[in-house]
Amino acid sequence: MSALLIVRLDAAKGRVPLLARFSYDAEDPYVVRATFFDGPTTLARWDFDRQMLAEGLLRPVGEGEVTFSPHRAAGAEELRVALRGPGADGEENAVLFVEARALTGFLEQTYAVIGVGEEFLDLDKLLEEFLAR
Repeated sequence: MSALLIVRLDAAKGRVPLLARFSYDAEDPYVVRATFFDGPTTLARWDFDRQMLAEGLLRPVGEGEVTFSPHRAAGAEELRVALRGPGADGEENAVLFVEARALTGFLEQTYAVIGVGEEFLDLDKLLEEFLAR
């Protein structure tokens, strides 16, 4: 399952709207994949912990490469997503804002597929696939 959401990239000129596809697959129940686009161009792909996304709507969470925190702007509730990663000239940072209501709706759909605490990762299958390589 997936949902297309508008995210806003915090840039020197202000917030730049980007399209993001948030995807969830029951085969990897802990992960929400976010793919960011500028028109037809894929800018980046990040895998987020589903529980961290949900908690980030309520309180600051994460450290290192990814952090989430609630944010309020012009009366709207948002999730602030800070991403840190290697770039061509060393470390690059990006800050994105996602409307909280839209993200909450997506997360509720994922919980309809696999509820909180019902996640299961088949480690035997994962090990078998790894050893087959």
